[in-house]
Amino acid sequence: MSGADPRLIVCSCEKTMPLDEAALAKGCGGKISRADQLCGAQLETFRTALGIAAPLTIACTQEAPLFSEVADEMGAATPLTFVNIRETGGWSKNAAQAGPKAAALIAAAREDMPPISLVTLESQGVILIYGRDESAIEAGRRLADRLDVTVMLSRPAEITPPRTRDFPVLKGHVRNAKGYLGAFELSIDETALAAPSSRDKLVFGNAANGATSTCDIILDLTGYAPLFPASELRPGYLRADPRDPAQVEKAIQDAATFVGTFDKPRYITFTETLCAHSRSKITGCVRCLDLCPTGAITPNGDHVAIDANICAGCGACASVCPTGAAAYALPATDALMRRLRTLLRTYTQAGGLNPHVLLHDGEHGDPMIDALARFGDGLPANVLPLRVNEITQVGYEMLAAAFAYGATGVALLARHKPKHDMSGLAGVVATTNTIVAGLGFGADLIRIIETDDPDALRAALDSAPIGTVSPKPAAFVPAGAKRPVLETAFRELHLAAPAPVAVVPLSRGAPFGGLNINIDGCTLCHSCVTACPTGALGDNPDRPTLKYTESICVQCGLCEATCPEKVIALEPRLDFEAWAQPARVVKEEEPFHCIACHAPFGTKSTIEKIVSKLSEKHWMFSGDNAKRIDVVRMCDKCRVEAVINESFDPHGAPQRPPIMTTEDYLRARDKDGSDPANA
Repeated sequence: MSGADPRLIVCSCEKTMPLDEAALAKGCGGKISRADQLCGAQLETFRTALGIAAPLTIACTQEAPLFSEVADEMGAATPLTFVNIRETGGWSKNAAQAGPKAAALIAAAREDMPPISLVTLESQGVILIYGRDESAIEAGRRLADRLDVTVMLSRPAEITPPRTRDFPVLKGHVRNAKGYLGAFELSIDETALAAPSSRDKLVFGNAANGATSTCDIILDLTGYAPLFPASELRPGYLRADPRDPAQVEKAIQDAATFVGTFDKPRYITFTETLCAHSRSKITGCVRCLDLCPTGAITPNGDHVAIDANICAGCGACASVCPTGAAAYALPATDALMRRLRTLLRTYTQAGGLNPHVLLHDGEHGDPMIDALARFGDGLPANVLPLRVNEITQVGYEMLAAAFAYGATGVALLARHKPKHDMSGLAGVVATTNTIVAGLGFGADLIRIIETDDPDALRAALDSAPIGTVSPKPAAFVPAGAKRPVLETAFRELHLAAPAPVAVVPLSRGAPFGGLNINIDGCTLCHSCVTACPTGALGDNPDRPTLKYTESICVQCGLCEATCPEKVIALEPRLDFEAWAQPARVVKEEEPFHCIACHAPFGTKSTIEKIVSKLSEKHWMFSGDNAKRIDVVRMCDKCRVEAVINESFDPHGAPQRPPIMTTEDYLRARDKDGSDPANA
């Protein structure tokens, strides 16, 4: 925020809602002006306020266009912020108690949010209309004067030829499709051009397979299965049932608009070096791959790749990513959490009790809250709405921070039939509920409310359980990358807990936990250290050591899968004492010294294990050759020298028994009834 003292104008909207000026003064500070009809009879109050350069907050969003227009006409340089306290609190049967909420909403709106990064898509208007009957040709005819049209019919029946050839018509079947608006690429089989001599029906030439085609837009009128997963979220791909004229009409109208340059937000920031997907061709974390609805995330060596052109912004990958490699950018996690912090701390400061956070999106949540305020009972006075881009972006750090800051419950508002897969969010909610309950806040305090009915939303909020208020709410300011913010949020949650415990057990699959390592079986080979993508497992360059830092372990399983001795097992949990400690030594040994040159190499336990397995048990180290076992106790250089000097004969092994064929077995069995395999 600006360093100047903020100013606030609140309006009762023609006295349709009460204004608790005492609560506003406690929570917001600065100069507060009151109006009853700021957009009309008292507009001069706003004009006067524009004469001062200090930031100005207007507690009204309905008339924001009017106020912005007046500011432009006056050439005012005053920074303006608009916030809705009417539908979110003032128009409610609990409006008399909503003063602290209004103060909290105003304070949160003043939090600066970082600018949005954009991805640019460009379309030249080259469209492929993919159909099966005359509806595709008719769509091509209607779009031919605006777009570069090609019509492709998939396994068509009898179709009357068009009178004029305004655009190419061919047949073909799309075997595979990839891309996005301005850059689609199709693999097509059964392709053939329509013969110009087609008379009563379209006749096609010889078909060929393996063709490829590119286009900017795809209009799919086949009625078949969509060409892409979550097809409604793929920019530039339009699909309609050819039997539904209304759907076809809308698709045609939409297709005509997809020409030019388009900007979309860059929803995800991705840091490859933090990704725990795989190491040495062993797969570890696949959480984001399992959840991405559009196929924007694909394996790419040791990490994954996220195509920002395809990403639809559901945020599921960022929600479940344990390392912070994938982080939501609309806005950044720490910026959104700072707004949450201000919301909860101001509410408490203004005298509010039992704060319950309602996380919602703009597309569904805003209309629901508006309808509830206009036609129902409005939101409860203790429910603090906070808009996010998509509720599926919400991760562990956001939910943990809410309770650390003093919330007694969290609700996430979703559609009755959600637009995005909710399984990732459901897992985050379940795990966080376990942690919150384990720390004494209460059970099932985080809930997903899936409804399209405003009254059902109010009923769900009224019946929500109220958790135990933290006796010492956190005050930390979140800043930085996602994973460090998450670690801080959990530590602060533990400090703020009503009944803190050292360890909270979690179910398998949770991204937090420790390692159960069989110390006796560990040979300190450090395969796990090499595989660990987060550095949770480490070594010591000066002596054979295995270290472990639990706070940065994400339970990816790469160490468990890589360990040649199979002595590592994941143990899902949240161990707050371990998180507060630096790396601990799991195992440490003295290095073994070469018996020839005394240089350190390997570990004593490993060398002794090899000696015990080979001595008098392998032909090369048995009998007269028993002393040869000393080469195992030498470093690589001395070992080579000893083998050469002592003329080890690699062909001196005793002759192996002959290979037995089926005929040998049958011959021996017929001869004396014996089994050669048991001889």
